[in-house]
Amino acid sequence: MERFGFVGLPNAGKSSLYNALAGGGALAAPYAFATKDPNVGVAKVPDDRLDRLAAMSNSRNVVHAAVQFTDIGGLVEGASQGEGLGNRFLANIREADAVVFVLRAFEDDDVPGPADPLEHLRVVETELALADLEAVEKHVEKKKKVAKLDRSQADEAAALEAAYAVLAEGTPIYRSELAEDQRELLQPWFLLTNKPVLAVVNVGETDIERIPEKIAAVEAEFAGKGEVIGMCVQLEAEAALLTDPEERAELLEGYGLGEGALTTFIRSAYHLLGLRTFFTTGEKESRAWTFRAGWKAPQCAGVIHSDFERGFIRAEVIHWDDLLEVGSWAKARESGKLRVEGKEYVVADGDVLEIRFNV
Repeated sequence: MERFGFVGLPNAGKSSLYNALAGGGALAAPYAFATKDPNVGVAKVPDDRLDRLAAMSNSRNVVHAAVQFTDIGGLVEGASQGEGLGNRFLANIREADAVVFVLRAFEDDDVPGPADPLEHLRVVETELALADLEAVEKHVEKKKKVAKLDRSQADEAAALEAAYAVLAEGTPIYRSELAEDQRELLQPWFLLTNKPVLAVVNVGETDIERIPEKIAAVEAEFAGKGEVIGMCVQLEAEAALLTDPEERAELLEGYGLGEGALTTFIRSAYHLLGLRTFFTTGEKESRAWTFRAGWKAPQCAGVIHSDFERGFIRAEVIHWDDLLEVGSWAKARESGKLRVEGKEYVVADGDVLEIRFNV
């Protein structure tokens, strides 16, 4: 399950975004520090392909992929020195797969705080860089001493030293020129600015049609270093509370919100993390499985069960739309539409697999 940690200034809309994605559960109030304890929620990933495969197979069980969201208390300038709630909540998202910046771009006299998303971005990036600097500072000298006795530690020590130099200048690691291999060596340290970043620019109800204009400055500031999407988080949160899918779709269409926050978010998040989906289907169950782009068939088999990867022999493969066109797995086999692929096959997004293995 992919995990996303939300960070942002008070009143930026973090808790409302959490509610929009997880279907409620977080207190969203127009005052600072309404979130005192982390909110953790899980949402299934919408996927019409899976639903159609399940209908074809008359599956008794349908299992969507899932993602986890963690919403923490708001950051303020000086959080690293204890301002506001401090930065102690950052520990709750250090193991997230990606960090989500919630940046306010709406005006509201009843909601305190700045409405400039670039100001929000500046404060959040500075505080995360300072938090990472503190974490690295505790270990870099120790690691250098260890590396003098054990040369196998030299590359990691050099990566920590390089990270320290970058962070000391107030630069997040994802904006730096650190080499990819150095960033990989930093993974065990769970640095917040070494993670992929998705920025959600939270616009007002009257600015929905101006989203491209509203997010342009943030996109320019990121300069390709992260994904940027815009949405009216408050309306999305209201839509998420509707349990009837038709009512929800009606509201989304009426406000011009398109597919809704969850679908928009998931698409951007999957692109950011290089995630793809393959399927298994049958009468017992149809299921969506998440994998990394470029993975070969045995690695994808291992997502289902480690024994499948260890004893992988081959995979029978067909793309989801080809399978629907034929009408069933048996007909696909009879018509020769199923391909038999070996260990070097690179699985494509939307493939339906049946794994043959022997342990």
